[in-house]
Amino acid sequence: MRSAVVVGAGAAGLTAAEGLAARGVDVTVLEARERVGGRTHGIEVAPGAWVDAGAAYLGARHTALLDLIKELDLRTTPTTMLGASRFALGINEAGEDGTGDGGSGETCEHATRDGRFPPLNAVALGDLFDHLAELTAAIRPEAPWLTPDAERLDTVTAAEWAEQYLTHPHARLFFPLFLGEMMAADPADVSVLHMAFYLRSGGGLRYLNAFEGGAQQDRIAGGAHLLCERLAARLTGRHRGTLRLGEAVRSVEQDADGVTVRTGRGTAYRADAAVVALPPLLADALDLGPEPPARRAGAHTGRGCAVKVNLVYPSPVWREHGLSGWSVNAQGPLLSTVDDSPAGSAVGVLTGFVTGAEAHRYGALGPREQRAAAVAQAARLFPMLPEPVGFHLTDWVGDPYSKGCYAALFGPGDWLRLGPALTAPHGRVHWAGTETSTEFFGLLEGAIRSGHRVVAEILDGAA
Repeated sequence: MRSAVVVGAGAAGLTAAEGLAARGVDVTVLEARERVGGRTHGIEVAPGAWVDAGAAYLGARHTALLDLIKELDLRTTPTTMLGASRFALGINEAGEDGTGDGGSGETCEHATRDGRFPPLNAVALGDLFDHLAELTAAIRPEAPWLTPDAERLDTVTAAEWAEQYLTHPHARLFFPLFLGEMMAADPADVSVLHMAFYLRSGGGLRYLNAFEGGAQQDRIAGGAHLLCERLAARLTGRHRGTLRLGEAVRSVEQDADGVTVRTGRGTAYRADAAVVALPPLLADALDLGPEPPARRAGAHTGRGCAVKVNLVYPSPVWREHGLSGWSVNAQGPLLSTVDDSPAGSAVGVLTGFVTGAEAHRYGALGPREQRAAAVAQAARLFPMLPEPVGFHLTDWVGDPYSKGCYAALFGPGDWLRLGPALTAPHGRVHWAGTETSTEFFGLLEGAIRSGHRVVAEILDGAA
């Protein structure tokens, strides 16, 4: 293998590109955006202080990511979760709207609790998680389409499953909030098979949902965008690879001798092989010649429904009141919040997650309405907040070069139709991206592992 063109300069594409270049392959990376990073993106909220507008969190099981962080001379910082949590769920323990949360004298509309367990019926939530644990335990993570009863599980939506199995109002209330937090999905948009696979692939319910000791334990100090920026620098510096920004790829042609990759600028790049490191909906839109490969997306494949809001304050004032910044809310736009204040900086950053169906509603508002709604809700949750000094909104649903975040949503029938060909090369075209990884699907770890897989795949094929 002498040369390769990599389409997409996110974590998967740059991992593949740098890995190939380190082994002597002449690599060119083409990226549609004017930046590297894909679904990682950093925003400077104060001089030298950055927050993550995209993918951010990692845990001890994310070994490929941790190895890469060390290689690139980056470090991690703990996710701050000290203090009490806030909940605005608008429901009492009897499952009725109104006041009361079990005798504390505080309404559930704005309840404060130690830890992250919501003020809802513990038995009902226990039953919910028992049902989910039973589903995830049955999944074959390396090949979910071969899971026992996969055909039925892939035809039923998570919403339909909830309607059948969740009888308590508190479980029905919490389920879409949980699914939105875990995978940026509305229950109506994903199959039960995809939901259970996603949870299993990510390490299971407890691991995915945990900060300390879990998948959200740490962040990359300075922002996750540094990962791709340093990979790109090492590619173009040490390995003399080529990176072209603002080059949206339109087609990949191949013949017996190689591939020709053409961009919207009319430029053509010739190589021995191509790596397409794009989300499925974008990969499927490429013209791949008269004999196209198996589809990367189906009629029911959706965009990960996530809008991320970063509210910047002069300091993390909630900490002075014994609060962690964490909240869970039944009404939007901010369905959850977390303290994402940059380590070593005085500013406080409250990050809000707008997920599921709420992401579409909120994304349709005008900028002034979006800001006003988020600021007002944050002030209701944390009355001590002053007016924010900064407001940053990243709409991943409407991003033309991501088409959603955290990852694509596989709807009814998708895994049975798409799964068997998820990683199979199409001649000289190879596939990378977190959606091609059955390990940590949808996470940065999955993206990096997919890049390593493609390197091995190409080099083994060239041997």
